[in-house]
Amino acid sequence: MFTRKHVLNLSVLLLLSGLFLFVGLGSMGLTDRDEGRNAEAGREMLETGDWVTPTFNYEPRFYKPALVYWLMSGSYHLFGVNEFAARFPSALFGTALILIQYCFLAGWRDERIGLFGALMLLLNIEIIGLSRMALTDSVLVFFTTVAQLGFLAGLHGQGRARHWIWTFYVGMALATLAKGPVGFIVPLITMSLYLSATKRWRQYWQEGVPLLGTVLFVACALPWYGTMFSIHGSSYVAIAKAQTVGRFLSPMEGHGFGLLFYVPVLLLGFFPWSGLLPMALYHTFRTWRAARRGLFPASPSVASYELELYAALWLIGGFMFFTISSTRLQHYIAPLFPAAAILTAIYWERGLIEPALKGLRASIHLMIGLGLLLALGFSAVPWIYSRFLGKMLKEFPAAALLDPSAPEAGPYAAAMVLLVGMALVAYFGLSEERRAGAFWAAGGSLALVGLIAIQLTFPMLNRYFIAPPQELAYAAGVNLRREDRFIVYGSTRPSTVFYAKRKAIFVPSGEEDKITTTLAQPGVTMMLLPETYASKLPAEAGQLVPILKRYGFLLLSNQSMVTIPEGSPNTPAPRPLGH
Repeated sequence: MFTRKHVLNLSVLLLLSGLFLFVGLGSMGLTDRDEGRNAEAGREMLETGDWVTPTFNYEPRFYKPALVYWLMSGSYHLFGVNEFAARFPSALFGTALILIQYCFLAGWRDERIGLFGALMLLLNIEIIGLSRMALTDSVLVFFTTVAQLGFLAGLHGQGRARHWIWTFYVGMALATLAKGPVGFIVPLITMSLYLSATKRWRQYWQEGVPLLGTVLFVACALPWYGTMFSIHGSSYVAIAKAQTVGRFLSPMEGHGFGLLFYVPVLLLGFFPWSGLLPMALYHTFRTWRAARRGLFPASPSVASYELELYAALWLIGGFMFFTISSTRLQHYIAPLFPAAAILTAIYWERGLIEPALKGLRASIHLMIGLGLLLALGFSAVPWIYSRFLGKMLKEFPAAALLDPSAPEAGPYAAAMVLLVGMALVAYFGLSEERRAGAFWAAGGSLALVGLIAIQLTFPMLNRYFIAPPQELAYAAGVNLRREDRFIVYGSTRPSTVFYAKRKAIFVPSGEEDKITTTLAQPGVTMMLLPETYASKLPAEAGQLVPILKRYGFLLLSNQSMVTIPEGSPNTPAPRPLGH
């Protein structure tokens, strides 16, 4: 039953989710490479009407399942083909994740823990970032969370509440359709560790409907995979296997990193709440050991303290799985963040009730230390930028025009917010009487840093780093007919296909013979390239005329007159050469 307090809390969470996940969602061009590929795959699905086989650049794309592309296609149908529509499913499922977290915790414990857990899940760098990008991860995190919360609710539920167990199987199936086997591996790891630790395997076999649940999982997930196999056969299996088992067994695309890679990713990605996490885990296992020895107080129900154990095993089991995987990226551990938020919310609430709780002051000091480290990192951005400027110019010709030390760039403002914020966290958090204010100081600091990034930093990055080639690709798409050709040379960004809305011929540096072959064909040809690559063009490219220029990128054509579009989806129109 939703009380007035529930409605108020949900309204606050919806408002904050709208502010951090939706405001300015379409104001920045698609980042490369994953956003560009995903957004274009969804666009091509809508254009071709092939709802089974994902494609990129009009060629089969077997790397990911189809669910997110279906969602993007539906979003394009509602909002048009643009950046907002490409990112809308991620923001929508990110918002739904926050609401699900609140509803579960409020029902399982109380409204205050529910609000803490939902705000901690929303106000961190990782979740805000992934919910604002056209990636598969936000949808994956939502369905793996639904699966794992549904499992616990169904296993401990009474009467009709036991039906929640079905969401365990449906959630895994939809997560598998979003990003492949990781969609069922993470929930199964959590389930196995929990049932083993609590010796509840017999209960699960009797009440968890494992056979019918497996049938339901297969019925939801298998049809698309089976259809793909029937259409594409062994070629699909080989590529899908390489992108799943292959990624686990060996690093791909240089994403190996070190064995401890996810430790700083979790500490910084879940900041500021990551400061509470070590002691939250400590108290969880200490409580569990006491309960097994019969020392736990009699008042809480078994299910109450088992929630913390479940979240801890969810976090640790998943963390170990992603750590032993050979391919590591910062967003891979996002499915663990709901568990981290559950643990830290319960620990923080306990600390408000027991001011002398062991480790709480140390946790606050860790939070402050991480905040100061981030502030130092932000303040060092201009120096780091200057050190790597030479290397960036090859990929981003306009990098020299950006001054990261300018007030409108954001790094110094973010550093100052964190310094003031951590001072407030110390003022409130290290005093037992004022401690409750530390939560709002920490959350407010992260919120302000997020708004600085959205309103100041991202627009500047978009202007100089992201938008220039996309604007020229958009201009090429306006002018080229279906039978014409579009070459993308040197800086081969997938997002150019999305903006041109046509097939592109990607030519990396060193493969200029492809340009020669393409130019030998009759008809109109346009070429997009960084200005620094013009000297590398083959002699046959002399027939191409520079027609448009944008921040170090050129658009060449073998016809001198083109239609200059009034404006690309999120930036001013490119200017003719020489203007």
